[in-house]
Amino acid sequence: MSRAKICGTGSCLPAGRVTNQDLTKWVDTSDEWITTRTGIKTRHVAVKGEETSRLAADAARQALKMTGMQAEDLNIIIVATITPDMTMPSCACLVQQELGALNAFAFDVNAACSGFVYGLDVAEKYINSNPCLNILVIGAETLSGRTNWKDRNTCVLFGDGAGACILTGEESGRGIVASKLYSDGRLFNLLKMAGAPSMNAELARDDHDGSYIKMAGRDVFKYAVRCMEKAVAAVLTNAAVDIEEIKLLIPHQANIRILKSLADHLGIDYEKIYINLQKYGNTSAASIPIALDEANREGRLVKNDLLLLCCFGGGFTWGAMVLRW
Repeated sequence: MSRAKICGTGSCLPAGRVTNQDLTKWVDTSDEWITTRTGIKTRHVAVKGEETSRLAADAARQALKMTGMQAEDLNIIIVATITPDMTMPSCACLVQQELGALNAFAFDVNAACSGFVYGLDVAEKYINSNPCLNILVIGAETLSGRTNWKDRNTCVLFGDGAGACILTGEESGRGIVASKLYSDGRLFNLLKMAGAPSMNAELARDDHDGSYIKMAGRDVFKYAVRCMEKAVAAVLTNAAVDIEEIKLLIPHQANIRILKSLADHLGIDYEKIYINLQKYGNTSAASIPIALDEANREGRLVKNDLLLLCCFGGGFTWGAMVLRW
């Protein structure tokens, strides 16, 4: 049976950069406070001309270059994002235009920080029905445009960036082995971001106080660890794989304390977890594909190794995936 295999990766980080020291000029915080509680030291922030679609397209070009494909070889483009350039058209359509991928159809996925894994799962379903497809999956965000820079509990966390991969059919047993996705809309108030105010007075919300990220940090921490642990247990069972067989865990890069707690709950060696949040912060849907590309280019991903992805984001959405590289 053919599996959906990642055959190329790419990433793009914007030119702007904000350090913890920079943040001390804007809010009451310190480098020690941020580092201790989050593990983050710096984050990239988009500058003029670096909209989400541009970052996404540049990451896609890197993935195409790795595979030797041309944009015309792509059949589907999926962009996971909660910060598109505009509501309509989709960010994926703008990426299609930027790349000149006129033989593809394109659409967005909105699952917050889980969006990239959701996108991989969608791509796998297409490839299962047609192994000849070439599918581009991107996670891209410009969260700097949706961050309240006066709220020290959130502004220290988020950064901008994009990561991409290209999948196609593979009959060697390599590729996506199993995935398990979840959501619980009852908990949306704990992590949310309002859209633009309604132009219809009848639908306008009295409590709309800005289109930026709002988070109940302690509650999110508790649910994130618990939910990802259960998702990992479920996907390992589905894949008939033991945690000891996993060579590398690439989780959503949200908070160092979440990752350490997750490692303890899973019983996985901390050295097996790929972590780059100290450089980029939480880039939502972009965090896993950026880390995947870095690990790939560093030689951390070895042919036939078992990899584990896990994620948690607003919605709530969460999930896990096992891949044989």
